[in-house]
Amino acid sequence: MSDNEKPMDQDAPQRRILLAVTGLSPQIVTETLFALAIQGEPRWVPTEVHLITTAEGADRARHSLLSADLAWFARLIADYRLPPIAFTESQIHVLEDVDGAPLGDIRTPADNDQAADQLTELVRRFTADPNTQVHASIAGGRKTMGYYLGYALSLFGRPGDRLSHVLVSEPFESTWDFFYPTPYSRIIETRDHKLADTAEARVMLAEIPFVSLRHGMPAGLLEGKSSFGEAVAAARAGLGAPELVIDYSERRILAGGRPVRLAPALLAFIGWLARRRQRGAPPVLCPLEDHPDPTCAAEYLAEYRAVIGAMGDEERTATRLAKGMDAAFFMEVKSRLHGKLRAALGLGRKPYQIDGSGKPRGYGVGVEGGQIRFVDVRLWF
Repeated sequence: MSDNEKPMDQDAPQRRILLAVTGLSPQIVTETLFALAIQGEPRWVPTEVHLITTAEGADRARHSLLSADLAWFARLIADYRLPPIAFTESQIHVLEDVDGAPLGDIRTPADNDQAADQLTELVRRFTADPNTQVHASIAGGRKTMGYYLGYALSLFGRPGDRLSHVLVSEPFESTWDFFYPTPYSRIIETRDHKLADTAEARVMLAEIPFVSLRHGMPAGLLEGKSSFGEAVAAARAGLGAPELVIDYSERRILAGGRPVRLAPALLAFIGWLARRRQRGAPPVLCPLEDHPDPTCAAEYLAEYRAVIGAMGDEERTATRLAKGMDAAFFMEVKSRLHGKLRAALGLGRKPYQIDGSGKPRGYGVGVEGGQIRFVDVRLWF
């Protein structure tokens, strides 16, 4: 069976994206495409190709891969009778500097930050579509570009996505006139000024395993634009040791370093149970529906007043709890709090949730007392 007659991957989704970082060697696009679509077992043929590169890298990609004079991308498709693959100039994504101008090269810390954010956002956007499969190649570009692309795929990638590096046999590696092994004889001059036949070249795809952290990412980062730093912080919050900082003046908590703003009712609720945990008090039993608990109401209202301050309006809440806290109030506020934590922290929310255990079921925060602090975060920083 010839290479272009090998069976296709029948489980691959309809939208398949080859995403590559490239620098001054756009050949990695055709080399990777050859390895996937011609040599792969089963063959994986992308439906579209996207590049991330610098201004000079974009020029090289346009001239060598897409121009009418060279057209190496179209030549590969024609030589191996591949189905149409969408790849136009609009799919060459040029990195930008802090002012929005095309980035000539990545040389400064600010350039690195910009590249990381733009790579992360592109990966997040492509992986947000459940009908896509992404194959990311880190073979080209600056080492930092490959690092950021691989890290972004670890943060947002799904089980079906792939990460790879392509290798080319000597003497074809880093030879400008080599783009893929041709199905016919083509003699070129290599970088060391020797002659070689591209039909004899070998291309090897090294697949790189990665750990997917997507399941622990907050919904807000998965669904909206996110920076590299924000995504990394979210992953750390989900994996690191829990720490709960409660700041009533800013009406927020810091959960593992991640800020979560909460309405006064929710902030008072977690503050109430966190303070009990901090002083070693037992978990709170959920009040019975027909027997409101005055002690729970008094402790909760004390925290609520601390949140809203002397000028705040507590009348509505105090009226509702005048006869004590009932089960409906307790469970309603707990549910709303969990919803906010889920949206902000993803799986990293678990230590900060108000979960119950034992019989009868007692409720409290998951973090230990020594991991809780009530501070004015503005002064603490």
